[in-house]
Amino acid sequence: MPAKHTGAKKTGTVNGRPVWAEVSCSALTHNLHAIRAFVNPPSENRSTPRKVLCIVKGNGYGHGGPQVAKHLEKAGADWFGVTSAAEGEAVRKAGVRQPILALTSFWPGEEDQLLKNKIAPAIIRCEQLAALESAAARRRLPKRSVSIQLKIDTGMNRLGIASTDIDCFARQYEKQSRLKLEGVFTHLASSEVFVGPVAQQTCDQEASFHRAVERLRALGIDPGVIHLANSAAIASRPETWADMVRPGVILYGYHPGYDPIDRRAEAERQLPLRPAMSLRTRIINIRNVPAGSGVGYNARFVAERPSKIAVLAAGYGDGIHRSLGNKGHVLVNGVLAPIVGIISMDVTMADVTDVPGVALGDIATIYGFDDHGNVLAANLVARSIGTVTSDLLCSVSARVPRIYIP
Repeated sequence: MPAKHTGAKKTGTVNGRPVWAEVSCSALTHNLHAIRAFVNPPSENRSTPRKVLCIVKGNGYGHGGPQVAKHLEKAGADWFGVTSAAEGEAVRKAGVRQPILALTSFWPGEEDQLLKNKIAPAIIRCEQLAALESAAARRRLPKRSVSIQLKIDTGMNRLGIASTDIDCFARQYEKQSRLKLEGVFTHLASSEVFVGPVAQQTCDQEASFHRAVERLRALGIDPGVIHLANSAAIASRPETWADMVRPGVILYGYHPGYDPIDRRAEAERQLPLRPAMSLRTRIINIRNVPAGSGVGYNARFVAERPSKIAVLAAGYGDGIHRSLGNKGHVLVNGVLAPIVGIISMDVTMADVTDVPGVALGDIATIYGFDDHGNVLAANLVARSIGTVTSDLLCSVSARVPRIYIP
């Protein structure tokens, strides 16, 4: 049976095709406040509380980036993280005024969009400084008015200036008069891993990062806000919290996977979260299928008994992971009904033979909460098909309307 939750939500009104995603604003607020309290324990008695940079890239992990950012700004978020200038501009157009960081930097041609919307880019190559300075000069911006942050690659070998190239950055930065370094950060590659040969990587990254920051200071450059903790590090590595933390998937209600797996239970106890999204649809047809008959493409499911098969108005074009075919379940009237056959672009079939009183128009919850307080957790769904929670959340497509519930 699915888990029960006391905070059942009333289904919003949906016009047209009956598939929608409900986003709980109260869950988002709870998660932000829980994270902020967790990384600012009273025992530390810090003069300046740690800040929280809320990651809203990838359309807010599928929840709606601009809408989530607008709500979280009211709830007290300090910064927002996006992928690109375009994502940042969409957040600005929603009315968000708090600082925004473009985490994956910028491509030539995006400079004016960054400057117009006051989006701070991550600097990942030394030559980017001159390009951004030139764009700022064309706009006649005043000295030290353009916010930037330095990303240091400490071992992930993806994006960022090598920790050994700090002198290069410092030389180029001192030549630019309009840019202002407001933060230095890195990204931890394996913060959820505590056993095996990879376990040492986070410690090595921390040491490399702090050496780079100290080198900056030795060269007379104020690094500004220091941050390196992602979701797993927030929950389980307090030594990484620094001046600011960057919650991603935990902001939306789910802890990442851990190695060893019992670390997840520990994280969930220490930092309780509330899933924010429920992906839902309706039954648009019910077929009585005799034993021995196939269902869907290639007859990948063959009924072993006389079965009642419900057709749901959502498929992989909406965000139901195609690999859930013949593996996953949906919640119908409080009962877990197996997904059967190959998932199509626009519809999915479920065996509702064992769902009492099932009828045309009933709601099927793909993950999240139903109207009775049952929950089918997205992280459990993701684990069942060998992927991560973020994959499911980000897969909810643009054609699925988001309904924001208080």
